[in-house]
Amino acid sequence: MTTDWQSDLRKRGYRLTPQRQLVLEAVDRLEHATPDEILTEVRKTAGGVNISTVYRTLELLEELGLVSHAHLGHGAPTYHLADRHHHIHLVCRDCTDVIEADLSVAAPFRETLQETFGFDTDLKHFAIFGRCRQCTEKAAAADDEAPAADSG
Repeated sequence: MTTDWQSDLRKRGYRLTPQRQLVLEAVDRLEHATPDEILTEVRKTAGGVNISTVYRTLELLEELGLVSHAHLGHGAPTYHLADRHHHIHLVCRDCTDVIEADLSVAAPFRETLQETFGFDTDLKHFAIFGRCRQCTEKAAAADDEAPAADSG
């Protein structure tokens, strides 16, 4: 475990219930997980937990600053522990891998948005979609192997 969740919750007037602990442990293990993926992980230990319990627990844990979410595509958000360093998400459209990049790589972008639009950007919810290095190399190799189009 990366943090003392029981102390964190107790300081805020909450208990570390078994459901909260299971959800936190699942988020910790899975790193970037949707509520459905978290439910599947939690049910390995507690089969009676339902999806509404997971959603309510995630909502509370996010309000308390223990978990954070990002939208990494269409569908449900993904959750990760908030005590990990803040980062932006680089999402490969081909293999769906998620690369965590330190916020410092986006500092010039953030400063430009602030200077140009007066917009203070919350980058920890930010996802950039593209192609990872391996998929780019694979696509380039496939392009090199493709027969040249007949120009005549």
